Amino acid sequence: MERSNHTVTEFILMGFTTDPMMQLVLFVLFLGVYSVTVVGNTILIMLICKDSRLHTPMYFFIGNLSFLDLWYSSVYTPKILVTCISEDKGISFAGCVAQFFFSAGLAYSECYLLAAMAYDRYMAISNPLLYAQAMSRRLCNCLVIYSYAGGFVNSVILTSNTFSLEFCGNNVIDDFFCDVPPLVKLACDVEESYQAVLHFLLASNVAAPSVFILASYLFIIHAILRIHSPQGRLKAFSTCSSHLISVTLYYGSILYIYSRPSSSYSLKRDKMVSMFYTVLFPMLNPMIYSLRNKDVKEALKKLFGFTLSEV
Repeated sequence: MERSNHTVTEFILMGFTTDPMMQLVLFVLFLGVYSVTVVGNTILIMLICKDSRLHTPMYFFIGNLSFLDLWYSSVYTPKILVTCISEDKGISFAGCVAQFFFSAGLAYSECYLLAAMAYDRYMAISNPLLYAQAMSRRLCNCLVIYSYAGGFVNSVILTSNTFSLEFCGNNVIDDFFCDVPPLVKLACDVEESYQAVLHFLLASNVAAPSVFILASYLFIIHAILRIHSPQGRLKAFSTCSSHLISVTLYYGSILYIYSRPSSSYSLKRDKMVSMFYTVLFPMLNPMIYSLRNKDVKEALKKLFGFTLSEV
């Protein structure tokens, strides 16, 4: 990857505020959020691995989503914590490239994984008798591998094009991480070819999975309407509700940030939305998929019951 301007050797992350007292408050808040994220996702992964009742395709995808969220949150939060308590707000050029690469790769991978989960829900509701056979272990593994491969291949494209831009000496990023909007603001000139790359990546990594998820839910609704009993319809829909909430929150924030032209970027407003899908969303996912889920609750009681009995 070639650097266009050798004078930019590091970037300064402004973070959320320059007030020392507020920085300390934010440090405590982000530390709490990150701790809950790590503990919540780790426990969910442990439950899915340990409890045989959760050895189904749906929980296989949820476990992979928790693993991805653990990794995703760790790309941002440790640096945010350091920025809050340290006078040194700098991040090296290479560090910014690395953060940007993993940020984009994991974000795109999550888009694909959520689409794979929508297909899983469609298969479970439309043909429950053949569900286990249709969603074989091999197919589930392939869908997860393709999600990561697609995410990181596209991340290579975005990262190489973004850091080939020429930065005009100003190295202050008015954000808490290296992202497209603040970096575009620092660029001397953003060519139409770069905008075309952004539109292509938005279409292939966000819009296309969104359309696939929407189509899956249209088929799911059609399948649910064919169920005669109200209890059966409610039970079928309840298996999708957690995924639907997750998709709405994640895709809504992603589309808000990246579907607008660069001229309309508002860094202060975008910073709040970015914080939601980068820091808060990985914390919320374990709650979304466990609080309304009877199987996970039972596995949780069993795990902690065994833990307490062993003490």
